[in-house]
Amino acid sequence: MSNVSADSPTAIPLDPAQTSKLTEQLLSNNLKRQLSAVTELANTGESGISVLINFLEDVANCGPAAGRAYQLLSTSDSVAGQTFLAKTYPHGIVPLNSDRGVDYQPLQELLMAQEFEAADRVTLQKLCELAGPAAVQRKWVYFTEVDSFPVADLLTIDRLWRVYSEDRFGFSKQRELWLGLNQNWNRLWEKLAWKSGNIWTRYPGEFVWDLSAPVGHLPLSNQLRGVRMMEFLLSHAAWNQ
Repeated sequence: MSNVSADSPTAIPLDPAQTSKLTEQLLSNNLKRQLSAVTELANTGESGISVLINFLEDVANCGPAAGRAYQLLSTSDSVAGQTFLAKTYPHGIVPLNSDRGVDYQPLQELLMAQEFEAADRVTLQKLCELAGPAAVQRKWVYFTEVDSFPVADLLTIDRLWRVYSEDRFGFSKQRELWLGLNQNWNRLWEKLAWKSGNIWTRYPGEFVWDLSAPVGHLPLSNQLRGVRMMEFLLSHAAWNQ
């Protein structure tokens, strides 16, 4: 992600009409319009930074637009933006709820930085922690262990992926696709770009580790363990909340 400087010669201050228009766009229910507004505001100097700060102050539920605003403020040269984040969201905007005492801050930091390959590995590590010491030792999860995962923890992992990927990645995104395909696994693998014809995508080199990847491409979530693991994961009670 490139730095955004409030003092950059390319930063064009907003006039009141532009501010009103972008603020309205930012508060809309259309994610595409929200993300566009976030990017434009981040490139219009302190006037735009101020709007983003107000947005993050008032946001009730941290969503992908807030995640993108956080990412851009965190890499900007704006003193006001950096001061606000240090005071209000020193560790990121997603609450890290866990019923097992699992520390999700390393995952949050990787996803904030869009280090998706490393975040995918840490996600598997966290799933193993949820499954217990035996899974941590073997470094993968049995499908029979998935039902024991706390709802709060799966929702935290999923929210982290969705918030910091512009709503492109996450277990619940994979579930949406799966249900939309009438739970057809072969069609899902193709849709996720995990398989092409009869050829499985090779890890890690053939996977796409940035936002150009297909929706739902990440996280891999123990992908090599097969259908049962995914079936139990995508059928978990967490997604009925």
